[in-house]
Amino acid sequence: MTDVAAKDSLTVTDNRTGQQYDIAITDNTIAAKDLGQIRLTDEEPGLATYDPGFVNTASCRSAVTFIDGDKGILEYRGYPIEQLAEKSNFLEVAYLLIHGALPSKEEYDAWVHEITYHTFVHENVKNFMHGFRYDAHPMGMLMASVGALSTFYPDARNISDADNRHMQIVRMIAKMPTLGAWSFRHAQGKPYIYPDNDLGYTANFLSMLFKMSEQKFEADPRLVKALDVLFILHADHEQNCSTNAVRSVGSSQVDPYSAVSAGVGALFGPLHGGANEAVLRMLKRIGSKENIPAFIDGVKDGNERLMGFGHRVYKNYDPRAKIIKKSAEDVFEVTGTNPLLDIALELEKIALEDEYFVKRKLYPNVDFYSGLIYEAFQFPPEMFTVLFAIGRTPGWLAQWAELVQDKDQKIARPKQIYTGDRQLTFTAASERWG
Repeated sequence: MTDVAAKDSLTVTDNRTGQQYDIAITDNTIAAKDLGQIRLTDEEPGLATYDPGFVNTASCRSAVTFIDGDKGILEYRGYPIEQLAEKSNFLEVAYLLIHGALPSKEEYDAWVHEITYHTFVHENVKNFMHGFRYDAHPMGMLMASVGALSTFYPDARNISDADNRHMQIVRMIAKMPTLGAWSFRHAQGKPYIYPDNDLGYTANFLSMLFKMSEQKFEADPRLVKALDVLFILHADHEQNCSTNAVRSVGSSQVDPYSAVSAGVGALFGPLHGGANEAVLRMLKRIGSKENIPAFIDGVKDGNERLMGFGHRVYKNYDPRAKIIKKSAEDVFEVTGTNPLLDIALELEKIALEDEYFVKRKLYPNVDFYSGLIYEAFQFPPEMFTVLFAIGRTPGWLAQWAELVQDKDQKIARPKQIYTGDRQLTFTAASERWG
């Protein structure tokens, strides 16, 4: 029997032995290692938890992003996403995520200057990207080229030096749009466009994407603002699959380019970064507003899947979805209305009023409208996740920098429950085959 339990503790009785254990509760969590003291005998391993997908396991302490899924709240460093999307811009939000506070005028100007003048990449990177097949997927190109940057900046391995970390962070935020735009141009067989340092971050990205023979490419300010907002909305989202990948790989103390390339790889998966493409396919399959009731019935009967609704974290309306819906309206003022928007609006209206979906807390998420915006920009579906990755880069880097400086962190090494055979007797091949 352990000492009398404190108020902030959990008393556990092991019914196998009758032994009681007091386990401290901190920040509404218990330390997994504290369960290790619960064991049948001193010779046997202690108790562990089984949690596939980490659905109820905290892997770190973080001050970057706060989410309350039940209330539909998302905050970066304490600032509500709604305020940042309305009043800020992507590079200021990137500064906030990386440095933990909003910049002064001098800090912001220096930050923008640094990133603007690191948008160019080594010419060998261009040659490297030219080596991909004509039909290479842009995300595969982005993942490989981000990882390849580690060979151009070998000093990035010195992750204990704060100035060095800062330099790599600036380089990566600056160069991601260049790599993303070049992967887009490669798929189209068009020449790569160099950055234009006279343009802002998002306007420069659009120039590298769409510039042809004109002397200078100038995008509609409404499109620039809409894409900037999309970058802000995607900048971080707590310990999702790709962020967990960045932290897990980064826990080996590898350089940040290698860690972020792991995040790009995780984002490549259809369950993470590809959901907005699935929404577009769904809307196109529905075809018209008249077909929505039959589609809804199909969802209830298990014959159709309602894409873009519901979220692993949010059990309320995804706050990003409300913002992105407004951005969609702004974009369509420039590009013209997409008939799929009418289907999306009607589908949202019906689903939010239908008891079947309300009871299951299935609300629109960020992917429901983002695909429509990307399509309005004339991006092919395979580019959608590249845009996601560019926006998410400051969040990945903020999480990586936090990991590097967190003394509690160790190299990732989850436990497993072994389910295979044991203590088999090996028979030599000459005997087995003879």
